[in-house]
Amino acid sequence: MKDPRVKTKRPTSEPDSLDEQLEVWGRELPTLDLETEGIVERIQKLERHLDRSARETLERFDLSHGEWRLMGHLRYSGPPYRGKPGKLAKHLGLSSGAMTNRLDNMERRGLVRRLDDPDDRRGVIVELTAAGQELWEETVGMQAQKEAFVAGVLDDDEKSRLNDLLRRMVRAFEDLHGPVHKHHA
Repeated sequence: MKDPRVKTKRPTSEPDSLDEQLEVWGRELPTLDLETEGIVERIQKLERHLDRSARETLERFDLSHGEWRLMGHLRYSGPPYRGKPGKLAKHLGLSSGAMTNRLDNMERRGLVRRLDDPDDRRGVIVELTAAGQELWEETVGMQAQKEAFVAGVLDDDEKSRLNDLLRRMVRAFEDLHGPVHKHHA
C-alpha cells in the first residue's frame, strides 16, 4: 500500500526547447539544481516572448514602449488622466529634455495635450487626450488577447496556482532585494 504522506511527481508535459539544454547542463554540472534552472530559464524565455509580442503590438500602432508607458501612467492616475511632466519624467527615468521631446512628439500626434497648471503660472500639466485613451486601450486589448491565447493552455485552477507560485517568488526576491524599478523609457 502507498504511503499517503509521500507525494508522487505529477506527469510532466511535452518537452520544450529548454529540456535538451537542461539535460546537457545536468551532465556537465551534476550538482546543478535542474528544477530551479528550469524555472528560471523558462521565466526568462517567457519574458522574451512576451516582450517581443508587446513590441510587435506597439509597432503596429506606431508607438514606442516609452510612449505606451507614459500613456499607461496617465491612465493609472485616474480621470482626468493628468500628470506633471517632472513627476512623469521621474517615474519613467527620463531627463527633463527627453520628457519634453517625448511630449512634443505625442502632442503633435494628438495623444496628449499640455494644459496650464492652475497652481503654477509657469507650469504645465499633461493630459491624455481621447485619441490617446483610445489608442492605449486598443493596444492593451490587442496585447491582452495575445496573452490570453498563451495562457489558454492552462485551466482556471492552473492559472490561479501559477499566479500564487509566482507571487511567492516575487515576494521572496522583493523581501531580499526590494522592489525592482524598471525604467524602459
